[in-house]
Amino acid sequence: MRYQNKGLATIARLAALALFALTASLVQAQVNSAAIEQAEILNLRTPENGIFASGQPTQEQLQVLANSGVKHIISLRPSSEIDWDEGAYVKSLGMEYHNIPVAGAGDVTSENAKKLDELLSSLNGQPTLVHCASSNRVGALRALSAGESGGESADAAVATGKRWGLGSLETAVRNKLAE
Repeated sequence: MRYQNKGLATIARLAALALFALTASLVQAQVNSAAIEQAEILNLRTPENGIFASGQPTQEQLQVLANSGVKHIISLRPSSEIDWDEGAYVKSLGMEYHNIPVAGAGDVTSENAKKLDELLSSLNGQPTLVHCASSNRVGALRALSAGESGGESADAAVATGKRWGLGSLETAVRNKLAE
């Protein structure tokens, strides 16, 4: 009888630890979306739960993102497009900074779409903002990925891209998907 009680006690402890871990991960994934929306970030979108896409946030907006629970910033802008050290600033706010430089339509490639897919996947749903200057390149890479890796039709892939901010690069995306 004593061994059965020990076994039950062990199971109860393991269940409590599992519940604690689940609760901690849910708390970690929570973001203050209202505060982020009020920050008026250029072309802000929420295409997936806890994942935001936008144009270039200001330093003040990055502070709001950090205070609101965002853990990762992914910039698609090459360093030549920005005149301050966004990476260092993001890190100073306690977030992680990632960069996949996409200079324009010529860099909207399968390789860069795959890099973004892999990076987003590796972050395991942690609150993240993906941005470029306007969100157009973000949407272009997501559309390309939806069409090539996700098996979506060109129209469906473009619709996915538009949820992420695709605009003027739609023709480039359609051409790449037709190749």
